[in-house]
Amino acid sequence: MPPKKPAAPLSFHENVIRQVRSIPRGEVRSYAQVALYAGRPGAARGVGRELKLLPGTATQVPWWRVIRSDGTLAPPVAHEQARRLRLEGVTVAERGQVFRVALKDREDS
Repeated sequence: MPPKKPAAPLSFHENVIRQVRSIPRGEVRSYAQVALYAGRPGAARGVGRELKLLPGTATQVPWWRVIRSDGTLAPPVAHEQARRLRLEGVTVAERGQVFRVALKDREDS
């Protein structure tokens, strides 16, 4: 039997989706953190673009758990994002800012 071909490396899109899916319920990560964990430090805007391309009804990828580095939510979906985060127990201020305690660094084990 011939040896298996090695798996192709994951694309940036696939890495972003994998990282976003790994964010636990009730926690958030910044676009910059997701970019770093996806292997592209400095590609925070690229993460935003990848998440924007998801279908409008996508719930299997918890896009609402990704916020700006300053803790604010990104328009034009900020109201829906805040609603979903609150359902998960994340405290979101009326002005649309997530309290910093929810923005955690990933533990590397």
